[in-house]
Amino acid sequence: MLELRPNCECCDADLPPETREAMICTFECTFCQDCAQAMAFTCPNCGGELVRRPIRPAQKLTANPPSGRRVLRAEPCDHFKIAAAATRAT
Repeated sequence: MLELRPNCECCDADLPPETREAMICTFECTFCQDCAQAMAFTCPNCGGELVRRPIRPAQKLTANPPSGRRVLRAEPCDHFKIAAAATRAT
């Protein structure tokens, strides 16, 4: 069953199960739409395509709850590295 992770692995934004802003790859790496777009919809972990995560019907969430496990990348996503470098340069 698809693991509905509760956050973006890059920016830690909350991604509740009903949001249309969650993007996933085939390994269920999860990102918000803004981070996915900044990464050209390519997963920084596996290189796979990031697509919109399907929404589990609300009536199925009780028996099949979303994951509570928050996953964050050990290294910042490339778009955050670029933004941090630009900030330091100014």
